[in-house]
Amino acid sequence: MMIRRDDDTWFDDAAGPIARPYTITGGRTHAGDIDLQLLSLVVALPGLAEAATMAPEYARIVRLCQRPLSVAEVAAHLDLPVPIVKVLLADLIERGHVIYRTSQPISDTPEQHVLQAVLDGIRRL
Repeated sequence: MMIRRDDDTWFDDAAGPIARPYTITGGRTHAGDIDLQLLSLVVALPGLAEAATMAPEYARIVRLCQRPLSVAEVAAHLDLPVPIVKVLLADLIERGHVIYRTSQPISDTPEQHVLQAVLDGIRRL
């Protein structure tokens, strides 16, 4: 359904929020020194009573992260771009409201003995 606000502007129900995502972070697009990746797990610290006094985006993240979620999952639940969510999460991490763990890097090539053990195991099947 289209709603006409004035002669020059048209809005519809699917337009989404009026505020652009970068306004949520004050124009910041980088999470600072915190290295959050898509698969980094984040979880809110238990017993956080300050969520009621936080900005709505921060409070929503704290409520959502009562169990560990990846950065990608948080972004999907919030329906916000990943870089914006990384900035918000970095703010919460710096304030001590959320903790995170980055996944271990995958080595480029597996060790020869590991590949041989996998091959031997498959042959035994």
